[in-house]
Amino acid sequence: MKAIFIAFDQAYYERLVDDLHNMGCRGFTAWQEVMGRGTKTGEPHYGSHAWPSIAGAMFVMCPASKVEGILAHLHELDMATPKLGLRAWVMPVEQSI
Repeated sequence: MKAIFIAFDQAYYERLVDDLHNMGCRGFTAWQEVMGRGTKTGEPHYGSHAWPSIAGAMFVMCPASKVEGILAHLHELDMATPKLGLRAWVMPVEQSI
């Protein structure tokens, strides 16, 4: 089992939920209003007057066999709209209840 942490512009939320479901990943936890900025490029997402956009985040649980396909799909989304911002990190899940 793997966990994928995804940080994204709020515009992606509904699409990500649908796409992950269609890829067979049912389990996730989402935060719809988070703030931050990328380490290299992209606009800050601070929800302020100067930087009004807001980000979202998801913690997705999935079988290890699905990770490459999910990351490839997320990369395609990011490349199609690079100014929005989308990043993902994969972590092992050692235990769960």
